[in-house]
Formats: sequence, C-alpha cells, structure tokens
Amino acid sequence: MATSKAREDIKNDLNTLKEDLKVGAREEAAKLKAKASETEARLREKAAEADARVRERADELREQARGYYDQARVRSREYYDDASERLDEAQRYITERVQERPVQSTAIALGVGVVLGLLLAGRRR
Repeated sequence: MATSKAREDIKNDLNTLKEDLKVGAREEAAKLKAKASETEARLREKAAEADARVRERADELREQARGYYDQARVRSREYYDDASERLDEAQRYITERVQERPVQSTAIALGVGVVLGLLLAGRRR
C-alpha cells in the first residue's frame, strides 16, 4: 500500500509539474508575443522615420533639379537670342553686299554652285 501511495504521489507530482510547465510555456509564449509586438512596433516606427527622411530628401533633390532646369532654360534662351541676333546681322550684311555688287554676287553664287555640283557628281561615280 505504501508503494501505491508513493506511486499516486509521484503521479500527482508529475501532473502538477506538467501543468506548471504548460503554464510556464504559456507565460513565456505571451512574453515572446509581447516582445515581438513591441519589436514590430519599433520597426514600423523606424521604417516610417526612414520613409519620411527619404521623402524629404527626394523633395530637396526635386527642388534642386527644378533650379538646374530653370537655369538651363534661361541660359538656352540667352544663347538662342544671341544666335538669332547674329544670324540676323549676317543676313543683313549679305543682303547689303549683294545689293552693292549684284553682278559680282551672281558670279560668285554661280561659281559656288558649279563647284558643289562637280563635287556631288564626283561622288556618284
């Protein structure tokens, strides 16, 4: 009878130990879930901060690119105006020279045309 009592005590002790292990495992799982949630929240916060920094930097770069574009647009307009003015001057100069010496201008134009014609005809052969 002493052995059956000892067996019963051991059985009860094992059941108690089993329940204690289940409770301990549940507590540890709950702690791990809480830690995981806390870590996830921190990661989301850090990701949001990084996203905000990236967006801010992108905005800065966009503004800088707009500045470069505006500068390039102004410069190109200046170059265009300058080239247009020089072309107009050249056209006026040529027109004046042709009006001063029409026969000489016609002879020069004819000579240039013949030379170009010979050069182009020579390439076809």
